[in-house]
Amino acid sequence: MVLAFSGLSLAKYVTSSPALMRFLKPVADAYARAAGYRKMGLRYDDLLIEENDTAQKAISRLSERETYDRAFRLRQATQLSVLHRQLPKEQWVTPQEDRRYLNPLIEELRTEEQERAAWDTVKVKKDKH
Repeated sequence: MVLAFSGLSLAKYVTSSPALMRFLKPVADAYARAAGYRKMGLRYDDLLIEENDTAQKAISRLSERETYDRAFRLRQATQLSVLHRQLPKEQWVTPQEDRRYLNPLIEELRTEEQERAAWDTVKVKKDKH
């Protein structure tokens, strides 16, 4: 089944509906807790697949501090995984800290790519005077 909302993404559709938000927010919060990535000190965007060009470009656009913090979180989580441990509870990433830092850059890059593709396919009509 394909859902089409006249150009709206499903996330935008859900967030625009207070009733859906009241229903789905607890489910989303429970899923994030069950996933366990916050217990390892990771943010959601740390889990995104980096092997595509868009993600690589977005990572390269991060500030120096955000790049350092991301590398630290990934190394720390890898070490904790090897040791089969979690961070102490006071060091877990809170839902307020788990903000999307990479996704806005990825969306910006996709918009740029669409704009570039639109300009690359522009046909110029010569005026006959």
